[in-house]
Amino acid sequence: MDTKKVEKIAKALADPNRLLILKELKKNQDCLYCSDVYEFIDLTQPSISHHLKQLSDAELVIPVKEGRYVKYRLNASMIDQYVEFLQTLKS
Repeated sequence: MDTKKVEKIAKALADPNRLLILKELKKNQDCLYCSDVYEFIDLTQPSISHHLKQLSDAELVIPVKEGRYVKYRLNASMIDQYVEFLQTLKS
C-alpha cells in the first residue's frame, strides 16, 4: 500500500462521524443506504453525503447505485490492507 493511500485512509478515519458510519455498516451486514445513516447520526443530508464521499474516496466503502439510491458496502479488503500496513510499522 502506498503512502498516499495510507494518508487518505488515516484522514478518513480521523473523524468520529465517519468511524460511526463504519461501525454501523459492520452491524448491518456491511451494507447501508444513505437514508439509513440519518437514523443514527444527527447531521444534515449534505454533511452525511460529504462523510460518505470521504469514505468512498479512501476506498473504505464501495458505493453501489441502485436506481435512484446508493447503497454503501464496507470494503473489508481495503481495511485489511490498511491493518497490514500498520502491522509493518510495529515490526
